[in-house]
Amino acid sequence: MSGEERKESVKQVSQIELLIPLETYLAAGVHIGTHIGTKHMMRFVYRIRPDGLHILDIRKTDERLRLAGKFIARYEPEKILAVSVRQYGHKPVQKFAELTRVKYVVGRIIPGTLTNPHLEYYLEPDIIIVTDPRADSQAVREAAEVGIPIVAFCDTDNKIEYIDLIIPANNKGRKSLALLYWLLTRQVLRERGELPPDKELPVPVEEFETKISR
Repeated sequence: MSGEERKESVKQVSQIELLIPLETYLAAGVHIGTHIGTKHMMRFVYRIRPDGLHILDIRKTDERLRLAGKFIARYEPEKILAVSVRQYGHKPVQKFAELTRVKYVVGRIIPGTLTNPHLEYYLEPDIIIVTDPRADSQAVREAAEVGIPIVAFCDTDNKIEYIDLIIPANNKGRKSLALLYWLLTRQVLRERGELPPDKELPVPVEEFETKISR
């Protein structure tokens, strides 16, 4: 991100108290969208760069993370399911599940997981959290079919059909997904009263990040 872009981003959130410093969001690339902007996601776009890249509004990402934390905290942990087909979402989802005690599925969602009670791997959550509505389309379709509320991280190229609570964010980046799930974990635990509002998670964001094999 150029110096001018950083100044512009600072200006857009200068009057808003964020969950974390703006620079932390920017460093993880949470605001970086794609070259495609669906009509449903344009309300979350702050601007479109000259090269066509859509930049998300960090204020709205931050606001929706707060809302998601409150919403998810209403449910019993064992009735919450987090999913990610996308590889960079595997570690963040697993860490989120470990710390919040929810169920999770990473990798391919086997058809019938949410709709066929005769299957041994059948799950019956009250709410699901998806990393990317497109990659996790099987889970989204099944949840919609049986009326399970869906919280989803949505990038600028996502369609939002069936999504009940959108968190606009870069849902493809390794560092972005780590930070997003770290923040969501912190918010859920704070809303449950399991983590004081002035305390941080005992686990650093780096532990949510998928490691790259060398």
